[in-house]
Order: sequence, then structure tokens, then C-alpha cells
Amino acid sequence: MSDATQPQGPLAGIKVLDLSSYIAGPYGCTLLADLGAEVTKIEAPGGDTLRKYPSTLKAESRAFLGVNRGKRGLVLDLKKSEGLAVLLKLVRQSDVLVHNFRPSVPPRLGIAYETLRPLNPRLVYCALTGYGETGPLKEKAGYDQVLQTMTGMCVMQGKSAEEPQILYGSIVDYYAASMVAYGVSSALFQRERSGEGQYVGVSLLRSALTMQSARFVWAENEPRDVGRDMRSGGITGLHPTKAGSLYVSANTPHFWTDLCELVGLPELAGDAKYDSVRKRNEHAAEIVPAIRKALSARTALEWEEIFGERVPCAAARSVEDVFDLPQVAAEHLIETYEHPLVGRFRGMREPIRFGGTPVGTVRAAPTFGEHSAEVLADAGYSQEEIAALAADGVISPGAQTKGDVDA
Repeated sequence: MSDATQPQGPLAGIKVLDLSSYIAGPYGCTLLADLGAEVTKIEAPGGDTLRKYPSTLKAESRAFLGVNRGKRGLVLDLKKSEGLAVLLKLVRQSDVLVHNFRPSVPPRLGIAYETLRPLNPRLVYCALTGYGETGPLKEKAGYDQVLQTMTGMCVMQGKSAEEPQILYGSIVDYYAASMVAYGVSSALFQRERSGEGQYVGVSLLRSALTMQSARFVWAENEPRDVGRDMRSGGITGLHPTKAGSLYVSANTPHFWTDLCELVGLPELAGDAKYDSVRKRNEHAAEIVPAIRKALSARTALEWEEIFGERVPCAAARSVEDVFDLPQVAAEHLIETYEHPLVGRFRGMREPIRFGGTPVGTVRAAPTFGEHSAEVLADAGYSQEEIAALAADGVISPGAQTKGDVDA
């Protein structure tokens, strides 16, 4: 990388080995890259399964591009002794290793924490599992929607226990990714005090329950059928308009008053029958039709403009619309990337802003094995050694240009 694109940010200088696949582990490492860490994505010869997910992009999976920005790519066969030797050399030079293998796999591959710690006592070793390191399900493969279903999310989202609904968008995976970045960063902070690395355990099960902490409370004498829904009800929710849908949140007294005034129903705000969130929920059948009738006079975008800062709301948009949303542009949340196979595309950048340690421009997700030779050269391998490893199938450079795919 040139000096102009050298990683900056609070984790600049931290080297991360990302052995994970799919979403949670890889995106956790991407969040570390967003903080300035130098992340190397290490894939098996078969590649990350996310590369093979359905996508309207021909050259690369859209999901893979979004989940793996800011990394270098290395293809390494850990089932070959030479491949394991390469990884162990990289471990000695790195600060963090992240994987999402089931608990029995790392010992079999020779990369368990107990094996790697003597090589690098300062290593922060993060294991992301489906269900944790112990218990009857520890060897079960964990997937986002499986954990949603197991931990009550789908029943809560649906109309009843008989009609559960999946929450699409891989919410457990993305929350677990945040836990990976949070856990690793905390362990790095502790290392500054102790000089020692440590094992960090993150699981989809822990993440699914952590993100439901407001529901996951059961008092000693409460019945089983206790209300756990955090939705406030009443007027708060999605409503049809003349064109498009509008989400309105009017829980506080002044938001409720302003809503009623701006839609031309000030008498509702003055009625003591509706003067609290609880009362408005109880009388939703009376007030919602009146509010919706008023909203039908204008489009969702018009109401969004009229409500302004006085009533929290948003017109329902497609993801494509968000790319050109003025607020997104003002916050510099979109980066234009150059990718060897896909070409130019726009995507997410910099989820956190640091005033004192701004993060530099990040690279696009790597092509398969794009930086294999570069990573090994940085680790001290000669060109002859790199060529020999490639010839033996230990590493793989992969396709490098758009023409390789178009051909």
C-alpha cells in the first residue's frame, strides 16, 4: 500500500489474521480494519462460502464485497504441513487471530489457542462459535436464522407462536460481528496493561440473547405468558399515505402534540383519553384510523418534510435510495471502491468517527488470493519460496483482473 493509503485510526499497526467465513467473523474483522488494523483474510483453497452466494453481480458476491472490505487476501491450505507452517510464522508476527470453527476443529488443524499461545504470548485469540465452547450443542453448526428461531426472536416477530417470522438481514450475525470487534479491542486494551494476550469467546447464542436483554428478564413470580414486546403500540408504527409508507414515532407528549397539530387533528392532543403512550395504545382502534385518514392527504416524502424535526419519522425507502440520501452524504458514509473483478462500486465506509485518529481510505474486499504473494513477502518469504509454495498448491494467487472473469 502507498503511504497515502496506509491504515490509520486507533488500531493502526495491529495485525489481524482472519480465518473466519460467512458474515459474523469476517465482518467483525472488517470492523477492526475500519479502526485501522491491518487485516489479512485467510481462505482455504475452496474459498469462503459467502463468495458463492447468489448475487446479481457476475464477478463477485455482493455479500462478500460488503462483508470483507479493507482486507488483504491470502489463500492457504492448512491441511498441508507447509500451509500450517506458513500460518504459524504469521501468528508469531501478528496481534490477533479470529476464526469461526467449531470447538473440535482448531485442535485437529493444529491451531488451538493452547498451541499458538507459546508461539506468541501476546496473541489475542478470538473464537466465534454457534453455541459456545461447552454444553450439548457446542459442536453444532450455528447460523443466524437458526439462532433467531431458537432464542425467541421469530415468535416475537410473528403474530403468535404458531406463526413465527424470520427477521431478514442477518441481524444476529452482524451483532455478533460487533461483539467480535468489541471483545478483541477490549483484549488488546488489557494487553497494554498486562503484556499478555488472551482467549476471547464469542458465540451466536450469546449475541442473540445479549441483543434481547430487554426481553430476557423473568421475575420469580411472573407467569409464563408475560408480555415481553418492546413495541410501544398506538400510533407508533408504519402508516400508508397518499404515496408510500411513513414510519411515525410519537411517544413523548410534545411529539404527540406536534403530530396532531401538523396533521390537522389538535383535538386529539387535547383529549385526556389519549394523554399517555399507554392510553394511546389502549385506544389505538380509535386514533389510528383518524391519523391515517389525515396522512392520506399527502405523500410519505411530503409528510417527512412537513414533520421535519418536530415529529420523528421516515418515509420507507429502498436501499438504492439511501445511496443518495443527503444525510448519508453529509456523514461521508459512502466510499467509492475500485475492485479488480467488479470494477468501480459504492459501499459502506467508516462506521465510527474518531476526531483524533481519523481512519484512512480502506481497500475493497480482496479477490480470491489477491495478496498471497504480498502477504508472504511481508512475512519474510523469498520470491523463490513463494513460487515453490504456489507450485505445491499451498497458496493460490487467484484471478486478478476483470478480464479473467469476462473471458
